[in-house]
Amino acid sequence: MTTTGQDTLKTRRTLTVDGKEYDYYSIEAAQDTLGDVSRLPYSMKVLLENLLRFEDGRSVDVDDIKALAQWLKDKKSDREIAYRPARVLMQDFTGVPAVVDLAAMRAAMVAMGGDPQKINPLSPVDLVIDHSVMVDFFGGPDAFKKNVDLEFQRNGERYEFLRWGQTAFDNFRVVPPGTGICHQVNLEYLAQTVWTSDEVNDSGRTIAYPDTLVGTDSHTTMINGLGVLGWGVGGIEAEAAMLGQPVSMLIPEVVGFKMTGALKEGTTATDLVLTVTQMLRAKGVVGKFVEFYGDGLDHLTLADQATISNMAPEYGATCGIFPIDDETLNYLRFTGRDEHRIKLVEAYAKAQGMWREKGQADPVFTDTLELDLSTVEPSLAGPKRPQDRVALSNAAAEFDKVLADYIGVPKTDAEARLASEGGPAQAANTGWDKQVQVEGEDYKLSHGDVVIAAITSCTNTSNPSVLVAAGLVARKAREKGLAVKPWVKTSLAPGSQVVTDYLEKAGLQEDLNALGFDLVGYGCTTCIGNSGPLPEKISKAVDDGDLVVTSVLSGNRNFEGRVNPQTRGNYLASPPLVVAYALAGNMTRDLLKDPLGEDKDGKPVYLKDIWPTTREIADLVGSSLTAEMFRDRYGNVFEGPEEWQEIRVSEGETFEWNAGSTYVQHPPYFENMAPEPDAVEDVTGARPLLIMGDSVTTDHISPAGSFKPDTPAGQYLMEHQVRPADFNSYGSRRGNHEVMMRGTFANIRIKNEMVPGVEGGFTKYMPDGEQMSVYDAAMKYQAEGVPLVVIGGKEYGTGSSRDWAAKGTVLLGVKAVLVESFERIHRSNLVGMGVLPLQFKDGTNRQTLKLDGSETYDIAGMDGGITPRQDISVTINRADGSTETITVLCRIDTEDEAEYYRNGGILQYVLRNLAKAA
Repeated sequence: MTTTGQDTLKTRRTLTVDGKEYDYYSIEAAQDTLGDVSRLPYSMKVLLENLLRFEDGRSVDVDDIKALAQWLKDKKSDREIAYRPARVLMQDFTGVPAVVDLAAMRAAMVAMGGDPQKINPLSPVDLVIDHSVMVDFFGGPDAFKKNVDLEFQRNGERYEFLRWGQTAFDNFRVVPPGTGICHQVNLEYLAQTVWTSDEVNDSGRTIAYPDTLVGTDSHTTMINGLGVLGWGVGGIEAEAAMLGQPVSMLIPEVVGFKMTGALKEGTTATDLVLTVTQMLRAKGVVGKFVEFYGDGLDHLTLADQATISNMAPEYGATCGIFPIDDETLNYLRFTGRDEHRIKLVEAYAKAQGMWREKGQADPVFTDTLELDLSTVEPSLAGPKRPQDRVALSNAAAEFDKVLADYIGVPKTDAEARLASEGGPAQAANTGWDKQVQVEGEDYKLSHGDVVIAAITSCTNTSNPSVLVAAGLVARKAREKGLAVKPWVKTSLAPGSQVVTDYLEKAGLQEDLNALGFDLVGYGCTTCIGNSGPLPEKISKAVDDGDLVVTSVLSGNRNFEGRVNPQTRGNYLASPPLVVAYALAGNMTRDLLKDPLGEDKDGKPVYLKDIWPTTREIADLVGSSLTAEMFRDRYGNVFEGPEEWQEIRVSEGETFEWNAGSTYVQHPPYFENMAPEPDAVEDVTGARPLLIMGDSVTTDHISPAGSFKPDTPAGQYLMEHQVRPADFNSYGSRRGNHEVMMRGTFANIRIKNEMVPGVEGGFTKYMPDGEQMSVYDAAMKYQAEGVPLVVIGGKEYGTGSSRDWAAKGTVLLGVKAVLVESFERIHRSNLVGMGVLPLQFKDGTNRQTLKLDGSETYDIAGMDGGITPRQDISVTINRADGSTETITVLCRIDTEDEAEYYRNGGILQYVLRNLAKAA
């Protein structure tokens, strides 16, 4: 169902497709008032249509629409608009807390005397359970079954809760576990490119409009490859969107990325996206749209486009979108979409000027950059950031530099010392040649050894060409008699079941299995830290030798501490390179020069000997992948396996909270909430909880991955009779705020400058100066009524759109975050939880101010109200009695955000409004 606005500009028109009529809001008709807007970027045309459709004189007025036409002249705008996406996509890690919040809102509505049925998604919501499977078992035919059994055993409480939500909420669908990764399911099934809804006034008219969405995973942008505008938001923003609240946003700058030429032989879409990521990070596109154009698009498959769009968060953009063209239609048809819908997509795109074809004038962009695809070369990215591309030809040399940083001795110095001090006998003195015997085995581990090789993540498993390439590398290696090194933990976690169908049809799954790349599950595994533990003997050798070991994965994230606590170097690579590194076994091997191993006759085998040609890959994809596979797999997508169907579901409009659950708990956000918000007040006497440097990611802030018994979260669970073996991951317990707040700022690699030389979630409790966990210090401050602040550097909050990075921050008692710059999603999430985002001005920062954590802070200028981007006064009270006052920028950017902050958060704002409407 859809509600349309007043249509002041009279743009509503009718489109007929195969005899069926659709109403739509015509951009061509709007030009009668706006002037020629044909050269607006594709993405801006989608925004323009959205404003035309929802123009009501209140949240959207004609001046908002005219601002988009003015954008063509200025190429940027400071206008705030209200954008309403068509739908919401969730995965279970971020979706569970969102559904927990909805359940809590229902309980709060009852407590306020309202109707709980007012709390229901108004926009369609799809939640795909894809983040819970872990790689506990690998390298065998029973790995998949064993991992699934463990998944259901570990997550029974969560899955029962989601089953309740599926029945309790309207307009809410759940794709069960074992189906695939949400972004790939979205690409292959859920997305329609052009969406349709029946008008709510019973006119009998059907409205056609662009398929748009927000998602609770930052890689929602993958769908941009299908011409669908969507991006990642925090769970709190997504909840507001599904409850009918617009997404407030400034009209973005749009950076055009022109592509020419074609990829050369031997390169993959992964190599391309790593190059694009590096280029766009260097360009600086945070908070901007990126739109791809140029004749080079003619040589990319839609799966290639989706690979590039997927990594928009890695290059920092809000989205990375491609326009609709013939390749869009081919993909929709090939993945089994309805033929009438495909015709509608073509007719609608052409009617709206959203169709890309050769010879048309380039759109107008804020700025542009260009890449000749033929210059792309085989690449990796690492060891800890996806934008740090390394050419395969230089990967070994670059790892030597990484190792030198860890060991503290450059390789050249180590070699010189060996020569002067007696050769190999002195190797232990340098650390470079350290080797540790693996107990009970006939091999040793060394620095640089690849201990995890994972074909995983939506980025690449959506692309048949790179998966078939991996299978062909495995086949050719098998024929040569090569084997994966025994210390490598191998895994294959496809993004959809269709992958298994075509790999099996091509006979490649057998070849992958022979090298240990057996199916371990359908879901997001190694890329989000669900890599599972290393085998005990390998783990012990790594710890005993303090070895710098590595992972190679075909994912999109390789931040510190994310993949596995024991891998200090983590590299993103294409699936075929993942297989190659599993064969080589060490990052110090130059894969373009050194042999991977020996064949059956003892002759060296090089990467070029087993690398497939582009033609081989294309032929096998063409003969192995059919539209019927998609229709068969998605025909019963919501039914799920027997384990899912057998889960008992409680009934009722409100959830029956179980006080003994360690997975799902009633959150405290709405306790004793008054019908009207309190007045905004200044913050006085705040203590710093942490002082951090640049590029603090949401992985550093938010609980993610596994945790140990001696952590606050581990201690909490043991107090609740949970054995360490059953801790599961932070992500699986996102529905329990008690666990999550204990894991906030607890990342094992986080560096708090208040405790120099210490890694992990520790701080100093002031004024005593006692070192303790961040959680314990925060609780002491809360007991004393002391407000807290967090201080940081540039690009604070980069990475995934983790709502718990903001939720955990507020639950620890943090009132404000003061940094040099924010990543878009995390800043928005902080506002959505009632935390004040502040930004240093005039070249000041924590270093120029010489902040060490002994200070207290007074934040003034908010009494009586707060306005977007106002100046705020911060007085620093130093331990020696001196004071210094600085002016900072309030990063509440829009009036809607100011309203959320006044209410204590976006959910409180929505709940109060719904209660009044009741």
